[in-house]
Amino acid sequence: MRIVLCCAGGFSTTMLMKNMENTVKNSQKLNNDDFEFAAIPVDLLKQEKDNCDVLVIGPQIAHRLDYIKPIIEPNNIPYVVIDQDTYGKMDGATALKMALIAHKKANM
Repeated sequence: MRIVLCCAGGFSTTMLMKNMENTVKNSQKLNNDDFEFAAIPVDLLKQEKDNCDVLVIGPQIAHRLDYIKPIIEPNNIPYVVIDQDTYGKMDGATALKMALIAHKKANM
C-alpha cells in the first residue's frame, strides 16, 4: 500500500511520514514490505495520483480540498485530513490508523 502524505511544502509531512514508518516497523501485526510512504507538496499531487492508494492531507492545506478532490476522485483514492492535534504531536500511529481506516472504508 502506498500512502502519500501531502502538505504545503512536503517538509512537515516528512516528519509525520517517518513516524508512520516507525509505527509499521515496530508493529507486531504490520509488515514493513506492505507499505510505501511518500511526502509531497500539494502542487505535485497530479504527478502522484496514479501511484497512491491513500492520501493523507495535512491540516494546513485542508482548505485546498476543492483543488485536491478533482485530482483524486476520478481514481477513487481515499483520503483523510489529519486533525491539528494529531499533526502537532506528529502522532504517526494515529495518522497511520486513520489512513488504514480510510483505505478499508473505500474498499468495502
